[in-house]
Amino acid sequence: MGKMENMDYECPHKVAIPPPKPFLQSLMATLKETFFPDDPFRQFRGQPGSRKLVLGLQYFVPILEWAPRYTFDSFKSDLIAGITIASLAVPQGISYAKLASLPAIIGLYSSFVPPLVYAMLGSSRDLAVGTVAVASLLISTMLGKEVSPTEHTKEYVQLVFTATFFAGVFQASLGFLRLGFVVDFLSHATIVGFMGGAATVVCLQQLKGMLGLVRFTHETDLVSVMHSVITQVHEWRWESGVMGCCFLFFLLLTRYLSKKRAAFFWINAMAPLTSVILGSVIVYFSQAERHGVQVIGHLKKGLNPPSITELAFGSPHLMTAIKVGIVTGIIALAEGVAVGRSFATFKNYHIDGNKEMIAFGMMNIAGSCTSCYLTSGPFSRTAVNFNAGCKSAVSNIVMATAVMITLLFLTPLFHYTPLVVLSSIIMAAMLGLIDYEAAIHLFKIDKFDFVVCISSYIGVVFGSVEIGLVTAVVLSLVRVLLSVARPRTFAMGNIPNSMIYRSIDQYPNAQHVPGVLILQIDSPIYFANANYLRERISRWIYEEEDRAKASGENSLQYIVLDLSAVGSIDTSGISMLEETKKNADRRGLKLVIANPRSEVIKKLEKSKFIESLGEEWIYLTVGEAVGACNFMLHTYKQNHAGVTFSAQDCNV
Repeated sequence: MGKMENMDYECPHKVAIPPPKPFLQSLMATLKETFFPDDPFRQFRGQPGSRKLVLGLQYFVPILEWAPRYTFDSFKSDLIAGITIASLAVPQGISYAKLASLPAIIGLYSSFVPPLVYAMLGSSRDLAVGTVAVASLLISTMLGKEVSPTEHTKEYVQLVFTATFFAGVFQASLGFLRLGFVVDFLSHATIVGFMGGAATVVCLQQLKGMLGLVRFTHETDLVSVMHSVITQVHEWRWESGVMGCCFLFFLLLTRYLSKKRAAFFWINAMAPLTSVILGSVIVYFSQAERHGVQVIGHLKKGLNPPSITELAFGSPHLMTAIKVGIVTGIIALAEGVAVGRSFATFKNYHIDGNKEMIAFGMMNIAGSCTSCYLTSGPFSRTAVNFNAGCKSAVSNIVMATAVMITLLFLTPLFHYTPLVVLSSIIMAAMLGLIDYEAAIHLFKIDKFDFVVCISSYIGVVFGSVEIGLVTAVVLSLVRVLLSVARPRTFAMGNIPNSMIYRSIDQYPNAQHVPGVLILQIDSPIYFANANYLRERISRWIYEEEDRAKASGENSLQYIVLDLSAVGSIDTSGISMLEETKKNADRRGLKLVIANPRSEVIKKLEKSKFIESLGEEWIYLTVGEAVGACNFMLHTYKQNHAGVTFSAQDCNV
């Protein structure tokens, strides 16, 4: 009777152990969550065979899904947008081809076939397909070390086509195998730093064209470029310098105006083509070509010649081409998917990352067979497409048609286009990629992300593109490993006048519970962090005992582990809990578990840990666990006054 009169603690709820599932069923569920989080097969359920065939075709060829609903009003918008981005695609294509050390005509070829393929297979309505500066730079620096683009032009071009082919195969494979999460290893901080560093390097490379230099270093680092520029002061051409600075100022001014007022985006969009036309006219009438101003020269007419026979699968440099293809393929995917998703949010629609990878892969495979090099979804061109009011991927078809007309009839008009104008176009585009505001934002929010960003930037600018990329990826992976190997643990306290328990660091008003140490583990428990957690929990015990002794509180009696943030545990983690229990027992302490998740409690039950610990020491919430501990402490004191109580009296 005495027991019941003193029992003022309400018994907690029992922690449920989920029913066991067959291994094959669990494996299939895990694979589905890993590779099919969007459940792409949902639309096929309950459909007849003919309908499944149609849905399957629409899934892999999205144009079949939206084309029947396409309207004439949408076409009018896409026509304007397509012509607008074509005016940007022609000078950019020529410029980036020169940046990749390729014949200028290949840049135009690359804006014809790939956009047509993407229009059929891509899921973005706004992405404008074309060559990108960073990939062009990577191709030039990585392949240029193996084969000279000036001395062995044909072999170099063949290797570029081969690298593009393997980039496409790699991209499409990621999409078909649903491995899009691989691209996620390139963090936002990595991309910001890498793109900024690559943009700086590209700008430095354009000093060759701006100063009219004939000979220039093949290295991309800042020291080599500046040494090449300074040691050739006597060969600088003032004519090129003046023309380049004027056109660069014009391009930057138009960008500034377009940012000030959105209605002026037309001026910015037309500025590159205007520069090309104006520069060609100036060179033609002033005969500046005779005064050291270099021009593009002859561009042959005609559409893309097939290049499938040019793929150099038997080349001694094949492994280099494969490596370049994979590296550039990842960078192109990261940029293209990120750009597509960014603009999709503005119009409130979703793009499928795996479909995008398949589309990018197929357009690069097709491009490598039709004299094109690597293409993606450049931000500048996509932004112009978006601002011009595009409604669908038809704008890419219009752009490709405009480029086709240029290839068939207008290529002779580019004979007198000065290279310095192309350098100005590239520099103006690249300056927009140096996102210092994003770096400042990273510094304010996350110092480690800022270190990753700056390391990537410094690695690219002072080392090489490969060094910068590898440095940033390694630092990002180190951060992931550190977060897994050194998870956070928090001492928790009671928020006054409540049953809520929170981190004492986050809530200074949270109060320690006398005689009870409450710890939260903020990570899954794996082999990589099990030893650390065992040692860290021991340290928490030492520190709590010292604190209780210094403050004159009750000595430590209970250790409550809040496992609410522990999504999974392996055998090493279970061993860690067993050793922690033994350590607690040796010290005369009792280990209590609160809020174990389903996967965790299932493994603890199978490993007999629950049997060893005692089912009565596992609670649904921290509040119930602490309430039970306080009740035991209270009962213990009363036992010395003649009242007895055991944990089994509370039916848990």
